[in-house]
Amino acid sequence: MEKLYKRGYSRALQRCVGPEEAEGILRSIHSGNCGNHAGGASLAHKTLRQGFYWPTLFADSKRMAARCEACQKIANNIRQPPELLQSITSPWPFAMWGIDLIGPMPTATGGAKHAIVAVDYFTKWVEAEPLVHITEANTISFVKKNILYKFGIPNTIITDNRTQFDGRKFRELCDKYGINNYYASPAHPQTNGQTKAVNKIIKHNLKAKLATKKGSWADKLPQVLWAYRTTERGSTGETPYSMAYGAEAVIPVETSFSSPRVQLFQPEINIDMLKCGLDELEERRERAQIRNAAYQQRVARYYNSHVRERRFTLGDLVLKRVNPGTKDKAAGSLADKWEGPYKITGIAGHGAYRITREGFGELPRPCNAQYLKIYYP
Repeated sequence: MEKLYKRGYSRALQRCVGPEEAEGILRSIHSGNCGNHAGGASLAHKTLRQGFYWPTLFADSKRMAARCEACQKIANNIRQPPELLQSITSPWPFAMWGIDLIGPMPTATGGAKHAIVAVDYFTKWVEAEPLVHITEANTISFVKKNILYKFGIPNTIITDNRTQFDGRKFRELCDKYGINNYYASPAHPQTNGQTKAVNKIIKHNLKAKLATKKGSWADKLPQVLWAYRTTERGSTGETPYSMAYGAEAVIPVETSFSSPRVQLFQPEINIDMLKCGLDELEERRERAQIRNAAYQQRVARYYNSHVRERRFTLGDLVLKRVNPGTKDKAAGSLADKWEGPYKITGIAGHGAYRITREGFGELPRPCNAQYLKIYYP
């Protein structure tokens, strides 16, 4: 049987092949004994160098590389965010709190290995306590003692999906006081980003204070909180203490080196100044809120410049990034980075989707689009 050849550039002659042969050639080069699971363009060029050609070579190569299940599951994680940044703002002081956990850390006095942290989204005020055990009862006790009994009933509490925040009793507490409880998507801490940022600051300051005595972190935690509360926050231009109480706290340097307000302290004048400060407090809070909004806009502009939008529709098949905690330990560094396929069964909100896997059912919590990608069967 006569064969058709095409004059090429990479080789003098390239044999023209039909659809069936083309599929076999691509499969052999891509995933055969000598295959390296190359991308579409590389696969097409290698095919040409081996002396084969057909009109849809490049399109077919891209299709085969995209649909290769092995390639899809070992592909690198997608770094670009899939959705525009949605900033969270609180309308008034102590209305919205974010709660998170730090740890495990070195065992402290009393056996504490973790800390629970709460941040008010308006004033940036922080509450934190060491914990020996991370339990739902301890979480409820912390919320009552450090939020409800100090600052009143908030409108919203934002947490992650840990069982300590998603248990029946914690939900009952929120329902009892009419608190809206919102959960971050699994493995997407940015939803509770304010608290995550504070956690980093707390850990950084603890490291600086402890040097080699890491087990003393629980004793130093109140000092770290004091320092945080009396330091101006870049987003508001105010200290959390002044945003909460309308005046600046007296700190050790003022008594050690006799600051003007300590040296010239007079109770009558001081009371008058405090009254004026309280009259100005609402205006200061409004200015701080405007500065915070401007700060969030700057952050959003930078974040959104890196966005590569990925949106899914009901019925789409997707792969989900493998969580570090569920990665196959036996496979080590050769473990798959993606698992699935899953099916999109619901849209839970901005960038979050409900997904189901055949034989496993629907995941209990929505998954953020940052950890999903289209699956090509």
